[in-house]
Amino acid sequence: MPELPEVETVVRGLNDSRICACKIVNVKIDWPRTIANHSVATFAGKIRDRVITSVIRRGKYIVIALDNQARLFIHLRMTGKLLIKSAEFNPGQHDHVVFTLHDKRKLVFNDTRKFGRITLIECEDCPTDKLGPEPLSRNFTPALFRAALHCKKRQIKPLLLDQSFVAGLGNIYVDEALWQARLHPERIAGSLSDAECNALHRAIRAVLKKGIKNCGTTLGGGSSNFYSVAGNRGRNADQLNVFRRTGEPCPACGSTISRIIVGQRSTHLCPDCQKKSGVPSADQI
Repeated sequence: MPELPEVETVVRGLNDSRICACKIVNVKIDWPRTIANHSVATFAGKIRDRVITSVIRRGKYIVIALDNQARLFIHLRMTGKLLIKSAEFNPGQHDHVVFTLHDKRKLVFNDTRKFGRITLIECEDCPTDKLGPEPLSRNFTPALFRAALHCKKRQIKPLLLDQSFVAGLGNIYVDEALWQARLHPERIAGSLSDAECNALHRAIRAVLKKGIKNCGTTLGGGSSNFYSVAGNRGRNADQLNVFRRTGEPCPACGSTISRIIVGQRSTHLCPDCQKKSGVPSADQI
């Protein structure tokens, strides 16, 4: 599933493509369930002839604002992509929503597994209302993060994956941040010292910034993997230290990277750099 760096890469690609100020003159939908809260006919009628005024990211959502104050909230889920295509483009099997712009270009929502969703919001309530803070914002301070962690009795990895706690983190960047902070993923959040909280805060921001700099993480070569708006692969996979590196040597100490399950999620770590000391036994959780 695309995480914060991948979604940010898509948003930057859309803005670089200069779709803002473009009018949506038509929309074709061949998988109605992609539209989360309207029928195909209602959705098409509400966005036709609307002008795109901005494209931003909130957590893992792409938010496209329209000139009537409505907004499109696009969640890519596992295999969704947004692509800009020329006027001559002919939709393929997995191109489920195609927006035609007034300059005849096509904004295409491609989704191999059909889990992605587009929600049209015309009121104040929106899908991002319950999201936690943005980890790269100025408001996400070490002090705020320490206070939030200290009152939690959950294991640190599932907590970081909870979008209501911090927005935008997923399996890749949580594993990478915990390795960089030298924290075992099963540690209880409230047990972290101030120094450990600060190290994790720095690590989260560092791995996300690196992911954005590398235009996201593309794992594998299949068409369902992450690709940018221009159809390019993310370069961050070669920069990963532990994620999907099971059996390889740890870049820091040379120990063999392990894979365990934490909170029903596949988790990668170095057993020597990320000591299990301080992790409660099963009957203590």
